[in-house]
Amino acid sequence: MNPLDRYDYAILAALQADGTLSIAHLGEKIGLSSTPCWKRVRRLEEDGYIESRVAIVNRRKVGLPVTVFVSVRTSQHDDKWLASFAAAVTALPEVQEFHRMSGDVDYLLKVVTTDIEGYDRFYKKLIKVSQLTGVASAFSMEQIKVTTALPLELVAHGAPA
Repeated sequence: MNPLDRYDYAILAALQADGTLSIAHLGEKIGLSSTPCWKRVRRLEEDGYIESRVAIVNRRKVGLPVTVFVSVRTSQHDDKWLASFAAAVTALPEVQEFHRMSGDVDYLLKVVTTDIEGYDRFYKKLIKVSQLTGVASAFSMEQIKVTTALPLELVAHGAPA
């Protein structure tokens, strides 16, 4: 059961669009006074619905225009190996996302880097961290859609006020 009501969803949607909103502006936007709005935001943070508030940096402007999706295969599947591999991969700063997959690929990484040579340096670090049976790379040619906003409208319908 989801304990969120329409005000909570409205707060989450507004903060996804602009995490810099003051409590006063946020309250105005969703129809609550400052104190109840502040209490809800605090509860959403404490309960883990809001994990963090961050600035989204333009990767091209800072010199990281290349995105690579890296498929990793391994013959190792025990907990000890996974813990070691996960620690090593999460320590690589180029890795933006790291997923354990179903199907033919065991792990999928989303990597950002400077250029082809930057990716080659990353690749050499990756293959040193653990014994892998296959690594395949797919370079993104064009980013057509990117968002950090979750589609809250899929779950917010009918949320009690």
